[in-house]
Formats: sequence, structure tokens, C-alpha cells
Amino acid sequence: MNDADALELVKQAIWTVIVASGPSVGAAMIVGIAVSLFQALTQIQEATLTFVPKIMAVFFATLIFAHYMGAVVFGLASFTYSRIETGF
Repeated sequence: MNDADALELVKQAIWTVIVASGPSVGAAMIVGIAVSLFQALTQIQEATLTFVPKIMAVFFATLIFAHYMGAVVFGLASFTYSRIETGF
């Protein structure tokens, strides 16, 4: 294994983390912006108001996209094991 192989493996791992966490992070961002807009419009400045909707959105996004996230992680595992099998 040389430096290029290690760099390719790390690049694939980082990309997998970004892609697999995308739906959950996106749902949290959308709900966070909506709650912030609601708080700004109504002037309700309750700090705990933001946590429950975000947690629920992340939970449901993870539940809905679990198959996709698992497929992405499985793709990384397959890539890694195939590289190990061929000796990099």
C-alpha cells in the first residue's frame, strides 16, 4: 500500500460520511431555519423550542433514509474489502 492508495481510501471514507449524514443534517438545517423564522416572527425566545423539532426531524430523516445510508456505507466497505483482496 502506497501513499496514493491510502489517500484514495481516506477520500472515499470522508465522502461516505458526508453523503451518509446528508439527509439527517439537511433535515436538521431545514427545521432549524423554520423554527428560527417562527421565533423571529412571533418573538418567542424559548431556547428549548428548537431541540425537540430538530431531534424529531433527524429521527424521521434517519428512519426514512436508513436504507440509502446503509447502502452508502456498504459501498465503502465493499470498496475497502475489494482493495484488500487485490492487494491494493
